Amino acid sequence: MLLSVIIPILNEEEVLPELLRRLAVASAAWGEYELIFVDDGSRDTTFRLLREAAEQNPRIRVIKFARNFGHQIALSAGLVHAKGDAVAMIDGDLQDPPEFISEMLVKWREGFRIVYAVRKHRKEHLLKRMAYKGFYRLLHALATIDIPLDTGDFSLLDRRVVDCLNALPEHNRFLRGLRAWSGFSSIGIPYERESRFAGAPKYTMRKLFRLALDGIIGFSIIPLKLSTYLGFLIAGISFIAGIVLVVMKFTVGISLLGWTSLMVALFFLGGIQLLVLGIIGEYLGRMFIEAQNRPLYIVEETCGFPTKI
Repeated sequence: MLLSVIIPILNEEEVLPELLRRLAVASAAWGEYELIFVDDGSRDTTFRLLREAAEQNPRIRVIKFARNFGHQIALSAGLVHAKGDAVAMIDGDLQDPPEFISEMLVKWREGFRIVYAVRKHRKEHLLKRMAYKGFYRLLHALATIDIPLDTGDFSLLDRRVVDCLNALPEHNRFLRGLRAWSGFSSIGIPYERESRFAGAPKYTMRKLFRLALDGIIGFSIIPLKLSTYLGFLIAGISFIAGIVLVVMKFTVGISLLGWTSLMVALFFLGGIQLLVLGIIGEYLGRMFIEAQNRPLYIVEETCGFPTKI
């Protein structure tokens, strides 16, 4: 049995020595394994450190992107080049403990094809914890498939699942959703997510918002239906308001006059129209990207692989 461990990396020169040390300790329980580091366009000494590590350890493989293509694309590249019977995905900032992979392997050997880690506690500031919690519950409510709550990309996949994910053609990839979409037998294991070992988080609130948008738009068409719901709602309110004004005019002689009420109504309807156009634009933008059919990433350099890729 060969285990592949995929680790996306971006400017992690401060974390990398400790990450390599902990991976070396944890790997004693894995048997045969390979470590696939995907350098997502680092601008520090990360790639140099990885190349030196690959020269010392024949189990380390490194893929360096020509630029930053994004976390989900880095994981996707690792999945394409992983050769293992089981493939684990883990972030490189040590918030996800490498030692936990051994527990995932136990469940995989029991027959589960997808083993994902469930975050029972996050050691991050309150605003970020609330944003994550709200997003997962919103996605769970909107998605057409059952995406488990409070789960990230930290998981272990059977070879059949990896082959399935590699065959999917889309460019806007939300792997934790695609993982659930595949429908293979799965199980979650709770764990405590640690704080970052060193350095600054690479996932800014802007990137997190884009990832959340990819997840919602990629697995739900309810936002598109929102325009229909809003149209019926506004039409209904307008109809009721019109009847009320007519009744007031002919019963008590009161009519609604004034520039203010007209402007409020115009701004309200204009805002609704822009909201609907924005939602439609998000879906159209993703269709445009898919139609371009550009490669997901460009590899600048590799090292540690038995054959050239």
